[in-house]
Amino acid sequence: MKASLLFLLACTAVLALGARADTPGEPKALVQKVQELAQKATAMAKDAFSRLRESEAAQQARQWLSDNAELAKQRLVWLKEQLAELWKKKTPDV
Repeated sequence: MKASLLFLLACTAVLALGARADTPGEPKALVQKVQELAQKATAMAKDAFSRLRESEAAQQARQWLSDNAELAKQRLVWLKEQLAELWKKKTPDV
């Protein structure tokens, strides 16, 4: 996670240098360009964090499913037995 933030800061610095190269000698234009690039970098960071959270949630869900798969199988077997017994009680002897 720290590496991602460092990478983001490095990208922002590179973008700021690029913005300065695009607008030499114009402070207002430079500031505006840096602000635009900072907004883009912020949006990219939010997107990355969102994907990371989604990934972590999916990983937790997979872990929960794998942990509870055997219990679910046991419950289904029990339910099947209960339904079979109920079916036997409800069907009249012919």
